Amino acid sequence: MAKDQAVFKRYEKKYLMTEEQYQKLTAVIDEHMKVDQYGKHTICNIYFDTSDFYLIRRSIDKPAYKEKLRLRSYGIPTENSKVFVELKKKFKGVVYKRRIKMPLNEAYRYLTKGITTDTSQIKKEIDYFMSYYHPVPKMYIAYDRIAYFCETDPNFRITFDSDIRYREDDLYLEHGDHGEYLLDKGYRLMELKIVGAIPLWLAHALTELKIYPTSFSKYGNIYKTLLTHGGTNYVRKYS
Repeated sequence: MAKDQAVFKRYEKKYLMTEEQYQKLTAVIDEHMKVDQYGKHTICNIYFDTSDFYLIRRSIDKPAYKEKLRLRSYGIPTENSKVFVELKKKFKGVVYKRRIKMPLNEAYRYLTKGITTDTSQIKKEIDYFMSYYHPVPKMYIAYDRIAYFCETDPNFRITFDSDIRYREDDLYLEHGDHGEYLLDKGYRLMELKIVGAIPLWLAHALTELKIYPTSFSKYGNIYKTLLTHGGTNYVRKYS
């Protein structure tokens, strides 16, 4: 699935696994799917929320409908690198992701002052979200990803994320991907991105390896971790 794709509608299922489970599972996956053209790459995000973290607090309560806004880059960007402003919604298990692409410096202006040359319908939806919630940058989250695609089903992808790291300050994508680690070394988060049913070969492999689905939100788990350490007091506004 192309990184430039602007609209997504799919189910996402998550699984947390050890390095040993990962090695055994990917040996099976390699027989049916291929690693995409980007290989191992780093995804960097700035998550936006209200000043009192309303969006992630509500998300943790598992409502039927939830939404979030983030700024995403593939790799560490420069001021002129193209990045994505993404609005992600989830309703009764179905994920809807809509995003617009623009240079990083323009994305900062848009998210701060609402100024952009984009006139798309997606931009209007993001405008409404921002006018309703007045979100501010709250968390930097990065991770290293390997993605698999299926040649016979372009709507089916598997991603593995490792070294999930975060920071509450220095909320700028261009400042690097340093941060505190969320999980112990060796753990990986797998996401199945599907439209229909999980293939039988994969379902059998997951059962055999005792890999079970989990409700795991990177932002949500980081928020809960920080709460136990007295964090989440920092609010950054782009100047």
